[in-house]
Amino acid sequence: MTFIDGTVVNVALPALQAELHATITDVQWVVEAYALFLGALILVGGSMGDQLGRKRVFLAGTVFFTASSVLCGVATSPRVLIAGRALQGIGAAFLVPGSLSIISATFSDAERGRAIGTWSGFSAITTAIGPVIGGWLIEHVSWRAAFFVNVPLAAVVIGLSLRYMDESKDPSRTKSIDWAGAALAVLGLGGIVFGLLEWTPLGPGHPLVVGSLSLGAACLVLLVVVEHRVANPMLPLHLFRSRTFTLANVLTLLLYGALGVIMFLLPLDLIQVQHYSATEAGSALVPLAIIMFALSRWAGGLVHRVGARVPLTVGPIIAALGIALFARAGVGNSYWSTIFPAVCLLGFGLAITVAPLTTTVMGAVETAHSGVASGVNNAVARVAGLLAIAIFGVFLVRAFDARVHSRLDRLPLAPVARTQIEEQLPKMAGAELKAVTLDSRQRIDVERAINEAFSSGFRMVVFGSAILALAAAGFGAAIRDRKEATNS
Repeated sequence: MTFIDGTVVNVALPALQAELHATITDVQWVVEAYALFLGALILVGGSMGDQLGRKRVFLAGTVFFTASSVLCGVATSPRVLIAGRALQGIGAAFLVPGSLSIISATFSDAERGRAIGTWSGFSAITTAIGPVIGGWLIEHVSWRAAFFVNVPLAAVVIGLSLRYMDESKDPSRTKSIDWAGAALAVLGLGGIVFGLLEWTPLGPGHPLVVGSLSLGAACLVLLVVVEHRVANPMLPLHLFRSRTFTLANVLTLLLYGALGVIMFLLPLDLIQVQHYSATEAGSALVPLAIIMFALSRWAGGLVHRVGARVPLTVGPIIAALGIALFARAGVGNSYWSTIFPAVCLLGFGLAITVAPLTTTVMGAVETAHSGVASGVNNAVARVAGLLAIAIFGVFLVRAFDARVHSRLDRLPLAPVARTQIEEQLPKMAGAELKAVTLDSRQRIDVERAINEAFSSGFRMVVFGSAILALAAAGFGAAIRDRKEATNS
């Protein structure tokens, strides 16, 4: 459910933007509201499962997630949809951490590896087919179907769980849950994201923007102070005493930030600028999932064979090259000569990186803390996309505005038409020009100006994301393998 939702929603963005008359900031919030609460609360969700019962929390998260999906599906305005997405993120924060912990508690050591392998296989399959099925539903039914599809899936999950799943807890977890840390994480990340998303429409000096950024920064600083002092911290800061653990998480932040930006903007570019159908846009990234699935077993043994440094340096470099290739995409260009090579190279780079990264994170701390370490790394990966989309969104809008206004200034447009066009520009490539008073030639010129301005901003963001991935490779190169660490 969560893997399908995470991929299908990006494909649905152009359709829901058109139907709900949403601005680019609204579209960003549709993605960010979900990521904000999932990233901030995923560690709390894992702790609640350990303490209150993994099955109970897992089922509660499933029900809450599904109810929120229905709210998203019936939304009639961007604000309602954003609220539903925020609630989905809360539900996912209690649903996601339980899956692997339930597997670990259910299967013996001998069977656990195969069970986790099956879990990984289903994750890869749904990642691959989710956008295709979702794209078909969006194209032939409605974008709302992308949310309603969770209802039958949830019914199956709940039925199987009640019949076959045993309850399990962690007897050692008797301390209270760190709600103060959770609240500070939500307020800190939420303040930063809100300030960045409202930066462009309101201006950097607006009191709401300055206040949000200041509040967010203050809450994140206070979060560090609180997590140092509470008895059962949501974010165990002592784990970061490990140099390898810290470097691996910085690598995660940079690489997944770059990936999150591409996954957000690429469907908008393919559908709104290059005029792909929703099904075609959903199918565009299928090779990435296939490559990662096919190479997952091989990549899982890389750390044992060559150590962590090589794959965590080479993998992000290849991913950066793949990301940079997306800048070649343009209107009328062939998928096979532009998007396909970029997707394959990105998939190969991620395949080399992901499994060794997880192995490195888990091996950097004592075995007793491996579950918490995995949770922290998962949270970092979620937060990475959240922050990167907000930050790069500022640059995208700035680049778009500069380019589109210079192009429009050169066109012979009537004042009324120019005003009508300006009202549509906050939607960027999703601007609706049907009601604008233009002749056929002017309409073509205005559409071209908007599309080229979006493509220009998209290319700039693509290169910025590639730089993030290259920076991730630098942190991978700084990781010392165990033999080196022991000798030094």
